[in-house]
Amino acid sequence: MTIIMILLTVVGGAMLSIQAAINGQLGSKVGVFKSAFLTFSVGALVTGLLIFFFEPKHALTLMDVPKWQLLGAMFGVPYIVIMVLAVQRIGAAVATVAVIFGQLTMSMLIDNFGWLGNESIPFSMSRLGAIVCLGIALFFIYASSRSKVAPVKQTSQQAEANQ
Repeated sequence: MTIIMILLTVVGGAMLSIQAAINGQLGSKVGVFKSAFLTFSVGALVTGLLIFFFEPKHALTLMDVPKWQLLGAMFGVPYIVIMVLAVQRIGAAVATVAVIFGQLTMSMLIDNFGWLGNESIPFSMSRLGAIVCLGIALFFIYASSRSKVAPVKQTSQQAEANQ
């Protein structure tokens, strides 16, 4: 079962990269916030349907859980907005690896200290090695794409606003 979960999360990661690339293009054409709004609107609709048809009954409702746990929903907004902006400027690969670097670093802190109600998993040299390797990967991916990233095309309205 663990292998299946790992494979599913790899697929989920691939989908996030596809989403970021598409949203970057969409955001450059219709605006960052409209692109983010579309993502959340479609996500809410699909998730609502999944809840309606597939979610089993639970003892607690959203109103019964500790209120700090509801804050997790707010962290998706900056991610989507940042990715729509970043992919346009630094490309999907650099933006994605940078996000993964941030995720890995924060998740290891959460694991190590048992923050947010999670079980503590001690920091180790192999975990440090993973962060270092990912940092090196980020550097090389950025360095190899730095000269190849095309400048963001301005619309005529943006060009007029900049003058």
